[in-house]
Parts: sequence; structure tokens; C-alpha cells
Amino acid sequence: MKTAVDSVLVCGVDEAGRGPLAGPVHAAAVILDRKRRINGLADSKVLTAERREVLAARIKERAIAWAVASASVEEIDRINIFHASMLAMRRAVEQLGVCPDETWVDGNHFPDLGCKGRAIVDGDALHPVISAASIIAKTTRDAEMCALHERYPQYGFDRHKGYATAEHLDALGRVGPCEIHRRSFYPVGVFFQKDLFSEAWGGMAESLRVRTYRLYCEAKKLSEAPALELGDFDKQHRLLKRRYADVIASKDASPHVEIVVELLRKARAQLKTRAPG
Repeated sequence: MKTAVDSVLVCGVDEAGRGPLAGPVHAAAVILDRKRRINGLADSKVLTAERREVLAARIKERAIAWAVASASVEEIDRINIFHASMLAMRRAVEQLGVCPDETWVDGNHFPDLGCKGRAIVDGDALHPVISAASIIAKTTRDAEMCALHERYPQYGFDRHKGYATAEHLDALGRVGPCEIHRRSFYPVGVFFQKDLFSEAWGGMAESLRVRTYRLYCEAKKLSEAPALELGDFDKQHRLLKRRYADVIASKDASPHVEIVVELLRKARAQLKTRAPG
């Protein structure tokens, strides 16, 4: 017998691409058909790329409705990645062509979608309808990053999809960012600070340029590490100095090293004021 719950149209929503340094953020909205089961739905992150593609095709074939939308790099930089993700989700739901009775969104924030719904932490692992949205968003974004690789082959977008891998950071250190990099993310934004990575950086030897950039990225990450104790900070600082001793000793890199030293000095001073005793 069909119950009231069975007749409710539930839309799952998830995004892909909040963390990368480059490319748009995508979101998908999916309403599954309970009569057309899809086996193997799971969080897209735990599936292989091949399995995601197979499932994405089945979702598109069997779902009552599905839609995918994005927010551009320009929008990400203008309104920040969180609000851009919410915007992409809203666009995806608006493009469904079917009005859901309820919408379930992965995460802990529910965007203004104009319909009843709730945010579910780890929803992409708990509910197949959100898993389906996760798979559609992920496969769509990955395909776009592979296409962008053809325009910008020096970064390896087809492999890391814009995430801050060692390969990607090294490429940024060699050639700097391109137009699809997100300026509001500090590993990219540093290149647009005229007192940091400007003409002096571009004139350095390539190997030193890469390592100077990596030193800055690691120092920035250390300076912003949440809930770090003073002793742990000092230990990691010492490791950083040993790892990049060649950069610190380089005359050509001295303007950039001075900025890193000041960055870490301020971070340590803040930690010291919070330290007990």
C-alpha cells in the first residue's frame, strides 16, 4: 500500500568544488524515482572516477528530475566560496523543472531555496538522494576541469581538478595563477599583493621561485592553524626553517623571507597572549 511518505518528492542537494584553488563551484539537485532503484549510491568521494561516471549515467536516466548549476570564479571571489556554494545550490533547485515537497542538503547550512528542507551533516553518506546529487555535481565539475586543462595545460587540472596538491602548488610557484584561479584563496591571492610576489618574484630562478612560494604557503597555513599550542607552533616553526634553509639563506629571496618572518612573528605573539601563565 502506498503511504503518504512514499508520495513525498524529496530533492537531494550537494556541491562539489568548495576546496579547490581554481574553477567554479558546482551543485546538483536530484529527485530519485523510488520505482527505479539505483544500487551503489554513496558519497562521491569514496567512489572511483569510473564508478561515479557509471552511476551518474544511471541517475540521469532513472531520476524523476535532476539539474546541475554552478557559481563562477568571479562570483566566488566577489561573495566568497560559502555564499557562492549556496548560490549554486539555489540555481540547481530552480532548474529542476519539478517542485519538490522537501529538500535535503548535505552539510550544516540550509540555503534559501524557497521550499521546506533541512541540512544534514554527512548527508551524502547517509541518504541515497543526497549521494546522487553528490555524484552528479562531482562528475560535472571534474569534466569541466578536464576541459579547462586543455586551455591551461601547465597546471595539471585534469589530474588534481584544481585542489591544492603538491603538483598544483609547484605549478603556481613556477608560472603564477591564470584567470580561472580564485584570487580570494590565499595561495592565489598572494600573487596579487604587489609587495610580495610581483616583479622581484618573477625574476628569480625557477627552483628558488617555487620553494619561496611553498615557504609562504606553509607559513601562512601554520600562522592560521586553529587551536595550536605555543609549543607546537614553535616546533613546526623550527621544522619549517630547517626545511627551507636554502630559501632563508638566499639574498634574492630575502624580501619574501622577511614577509614570512613577520607573518609568523605576529602569529606567535597572538598565541603567546592566549597561553596560560
